[in-house]
This record gives sequence, structure tokens and C-alpha cells, in this order.
Amino acid sequence: MSPKKHIREPVDGVLLLDKPKGLSSNDAVVRARRLLNARKTGHGGTLDPLATGLLPLLFGEATKFAHDSLDADKTYRPNWRWA
Repeated sequence: MSPKKHIREPVDGVLLLDKPKGLSSNDAVVRARRLLNARKTGHGGTLDPLATGLLPLLFGEATKFAHDSLDADKTYRPNWRWA
């Protein structure tokens, strides 16, 4: 008897993740895919594992627009704390 194949759901859209320090962009995609049981996932850019910031996670039909966010202008700022 062969093992049962895990069937993933069609999920479409964008999730804006406030990526914590220590998590790679790829790890974030893998975790989101598992949590949402999504078929097709990707991200709209890469953040260094030591960086924090907004990481767009793309699902289903939204992955077709990944190149748009990858080609967009981005600004990186240090995390300032005001006294």
C-alpha cells in the first residue's frame, strides 16, 4: 500500500509578514506554506536572516507578480529608536 499523498489547497493572495530576526526568507515561505496548506508560494524579495522587516509572501495566482515586487525600488533603513 502506497502512502497517502498530501493534497494542498489553492490559496491566492499576498501576506505581508513582519519578518523576525533569525528567520530566512525561504524559511518564512516554507512555514507559511505548511500553515496555510498552500500549493504554490513565493516571496517578493529576500531579507537577510539577521534583518527584520516587511516580507511579502505570495500565494497561488499572486506568484505571477513576484517579478514586479522584485524589480521595484526598495529602501532599507536601520531600526531607529527615538528617546
